[in-house]
Amino acid sequence: MFHVKHPDFIDVIVIGAGHAGCEAAWAAANRGATVRLITQNLDTIAKMSCNPAIGGIGKGHLVHEVDALGGLMGVAADQSALQYRVLNRRKGPAVRATRTQCDRRLYHIYMRSMLDGHPRIHLHQGSVSELMFDGDRVVGVVDELGVKHECSSVVLTTGTFLGGVIHVGDRSMPAGRAGDAPVMGLTDELYRRELKVGRLKTGTPPRLDKKTIAWDQLPMQPGETDVQPFSLMHDHVKQEQIPCAITRTTERTHEIILENLSRSPMYSGKIEGVGPRYCPSIEDKVVRFADKSSHQIFLEPEGGDHNEVYPNGISTSLPIDVQWAFVRSIPGLEKVNLIRPGYAVEYDYISPQELTSSLETKKIKALFHAGQINGTTGYEEAAAQGLIAGINAASAALELPHWVPDRSQAYMGVMIDDLVTKGVTEPYRMFTSRAEFRLQLREDNADLRLGNHAIELGLYSELRRQRFEARRDRVGEVFASAGAMQIGTGAEWRSRLAELRLPVPTQSMLFSSYCHREDVNVDQAVGLLDGAGALNVRDLESIKALLHYSGYIDKQHQDVDRFKKMEAQIIPETIDYSRIAGISIECSQRLQSARPATLGQASRLSGVTPAALTGLMMHLRTLS
Repeated sequence: MFHVKHPDFIDVIVIGAGHAGCEAAWAAANRGATVRLITQNLDTIAKMSCNPAIGGIGKGHLVHEVDALGGLMGVAADQSALQYRVLNRRKGPAVRATRTQCDRRLYHIYMRSMLDGHPRIHLHQGSVSELMFDGDRVVGVVDELGVKHECSSVVLTTGTFLGGVIHVGDRSMPAGRAGDAPVMGLTDELYRRELKVGRLKTGTPPRLDKKTIAWDQLPMQPGETDVQPFSLMHDHVKQEQIPCAITRTTERTHEIILENLSRSPMYSGKIEGVGPRYCPSIEDKVVRFADKSSHQIFLEPEGGDHNEVYPNGISTSLPIDVQWAFVRSIPGLEKVNLIRPGYAVEYDYISPQELTSSLETKKIKALFHAGQINGTTGYEEAAAQGLIAGINAASAALELPHWVPDRSQAYMGVMIDDLVTKGVTEPYRMFTSRAEFRLQLREDNADLRLGNHAIELGLYSELRRQRFEARRDRVGEVFASAGAMQIGTGAEWRSRLAELRLPVPTQSMLFSSYCHREDVNVDQAVGLLDGAGALNVRDLESIKALLHYSGYIDKQHQDVDRFKKMEAQIIPETIDYSRIAGISIECSQRLQSARPATLGQASRLSGVTPAALTGLMMHLRTLS
């Protein structure tokens, strides 16, 4: 094919403008690189292919961290929010999580406008057909028109488009999602480079016509207004929110599905890819949970200016006639019209064990992967990876230091370490239970954990930096006051406590201990601290969380110190595990295959025994 060279060299090329691609482009540009974001269709940038919701348990933590590092997702989610809720409200602050239902069209508009407004981001509509190499280094890409785009580094964020095929019953067609062509050819190229390729699957439910739902027959779930927005740049959530409705499948629903199970491509053997365990299709639910007579469904709006409704809980790839039948067997949906059918999508992914923790491929220099190509599922997981890949792709192009948060600093550090160390056998989803140090990895302190890093990396605008530093200083001052304060029993203390309607202790006690008493209103008690009057609602949440976990966090800091010592033990890339005494052949093979970068990573590999770890530690000491 005759090739035309693009007239402008670029530092970083990002392929794909989903949630990973948008964050990668934004982070790379903020880091100082010039960026070309190449996507098949500029009108589908940041398209919410499945549920237009952001956040949730574990996922909400990632969104706050993306925002804390100057990313886009939290800003766009707040700007397009239809409804907010806080999950796990009755549990401790470490596992509470924010979730918002978004207007999917507004989300796209805000994301597109932010990308368009960045002086170092250049959008380009096209489909990349091949990568360009100089030895073991990627040096550019070629699009379907034969245009050669030369660059210093590439971020591949192909989502479900890499070899994508969608299935509805016995009908299958090449597509990355309904209505969009897949990316073909790149998988073969990556396979030729000896990268390990696999196949995964996800799915989506049919979309319903709002006009044809019997809303008056269903219980409604309103939004919550006492919620903090995702982004530090926003102070309040929208007061006017659109409610969702709740319904359930019935025994008749399950009968229809079971009667037609052989027509599902998941059960006919047509789909080979493994689906997400934590977001099963309705077919899976009916089979796996045969003892349940019904399953809950949330009817969630997709926008404020159109009639599409997302029925959360009935993802399916059954034939369209079966979809009509089982959906209309659900209370409130007896006369519903299906605007779009549900379907499954099967796609290629590259084993994340092929990556370093910076998300650069080990075998191809300057090539970074982010999102579903790494075996993850979800907008939030993709965005977090995109941000880290973008930072490091820019660093590679500009010869700056790489940066990756570790497991003690951020949920995105937990996710990346899980992926590159353990790999995946099914689509990876973030949960708070995956983090060893979750008491200090909370939503409320994401900016306090990561903001200083963002400033060092150049990821903040001047306004964002000012807002962060002011909040950091306010919270730090007040918590320092809390650590130094003793609640007394004398006349002055009795007067101060009476003024705030707080009980007087029988003996002097630390302020943190006083706040743990059941008869103490912590919101009132904070008023005793120096600087408390300057706190806003977000600050107060951070202070209350610190007080709630006081003592426990101190103990966890000791665990973090031990963890960091393990992470500081670098394992040479040239090490030969088969020659280390005390390591079994099986452990040696596992270590040789994974090639962990640190002793900490080696300790988290499945099948690596304590004896093998001790042998490795002793061997490393002989090298130092």
